[in-house]
Amino acid sequence: MTKYRLAHYLALCGVASRRQAARFIEANRVTINGQIVGHSEIVCFESQVAIVDDIRLDGVVISPPESKVYWLYHKPVGIDCRLLAADPSSLLHYLPDSPRVFPAGRLDKDSRGLLLLTNDGYLSQRLMHPDFHHTKTYQVEVNKPFDDSFLNMMSSGVSYHQAKQQVMTQACSVMRLGETQFEIVLTQGLNRQIRRMCWALGYRVIDLKRTAIGRVTLGNLAEAKRRPLMVAELTDLTSLMV
Repeated sequence: MTKYRLAHYLALCGVASRRQAARFIEANRVTINGQIVGHSEIVCFESQVAIVDDIRLDGVVISPPESKVYWLYHKPVGIDCRLLAADPSSLLHYLPDSPRVFPAGRLDKDSRGLLLLTNDGYLSQRLMHPDFHHTKTYQVEVNKPFDDSFLNMMSSGVSYHQAKQQVMTQACSVMRLGETQFEIVLTQGLNRQIRRMCWALGYRVIDLKRTAIGRVTLGNLAEAKRRPLMVAELTDLTSLMV
């Protein structure tokens, strides 16, 4: 018999990442057999079948785990990665009903590019966790030309104020692409990090596109389209988990 904590089980079911599932539990949105439950609740599996009666999120029955799927999606500007049914701009309205998938990490509403969609909560958690130091590559355009000192400051780390705290970003790789364009490779992934770094140095981001996670690249995938990961790409992603 295999046992999983509730948040892990919800992630296996494709409800959300384990972190987001934990938030659902904390908000008393999850019930088992009609009773609100906490993080300590255990779901048991016997021969790959969950031994549970009735698990619900916001009153909606959670179906047992489906086979794992992994898609690359080219997110356009204007789509919000939060899965909010009441928001017409939510990514939720662009996803299939089945299999249920969620984004492994986010791009802010004003950004575009590579987004991984999956129902694999274990992989999602590790791709989102900063301790695993996986790389994410972005192409950025700012509102005016910059000099080499800007690139040096971006790569050395930038200090800015966020949520009543002073943040110092980690050193990263930055390469010029044009007078107003550059490529940046991050392992940190703070909220709106690139935009805040640029703003602190006197520049405004007018276009931000994620082109790669690790060695998995967006390539020529058209905007608003998705495709399954190839075996080699999935191998590259799972190698980031160790």
